[in-house]
This record gives sequence, C-alpha cells and structure tokens, in this order.
Amino acid sequence: VQLVESGGGLVQPGGSLRLSCAASGSILSISVWSWYRQAPGKQRELVARTSSDSSLYYADSVKGRITISTDGPENAVFLVYLHMNSLEPEDTAVYFCKAHNWRDDYWGQGTQVTVSS
Repeated sequence: VQLVESGGGLVQPGGSLRLSCAASGSILSISVWSWYRQAPGKQRELVARTSSDSSLYYADSVKGRITISTDGPENAVFLVYLHMNSLEPEDTAVYFCKAHNWRDDYWGQGTQVTVSS
C-alpha cells in the first residue's frame, strides 16, 4: 500500500484546508484509514479515523471542525480526505495518512500545515 498526502500549506487562523491522501496498491485489504499529526516537539497523535464498518473517531481537540471522508477506488486509487475548518495555530503540524490491515500499518510521508497570521 502506497500513500501520498497533499493539500497542506500556510493558512490564517479561522481558515480552511482540505488534505488529500491518495492510496494505491492493496487498498481492498485496508480496514481502517486514519489521519495523524505531529507538532514540533510533540508525539504523533490521532486526529480522525474511519473504519470499514463506517465507524468514525475524532480527537476532542478537532470535533466540530474537522471531518474525514473517503472516495473511490477509481482507477485503482482510493482517496482519503481531511476537511479542516476554523483552523487554529494549535493545528500547526505535519499531517500523516495511515492505512491499517491485518498485516501492517502503512504511512505516507506527511504534509505540513501551518496556521499563522
């Protein structure tokens, strides 16, 4: 499974971004899709998760502001989105996409999100 994130950038407080994760390879084996983030000097933390049973999880710090969604597969690519609204400076981090199946966890390279005026 290969994961490529995109969509990060610099945004002002209160702004919005949509992150994308393009997944290819053995995507039909994946049961859980997640977004994590890691701020400088902090541990990587789970932001949002969606599972094959349609269950959803959001960290308390992002509830009501961030939504995870999926699309596909189309042309052998599955997309996982992270829709982020009302962004705060505390949301500044590198955001990573993760895929989980019975065999392993797969990570993307990350995309930087900076929230600053």
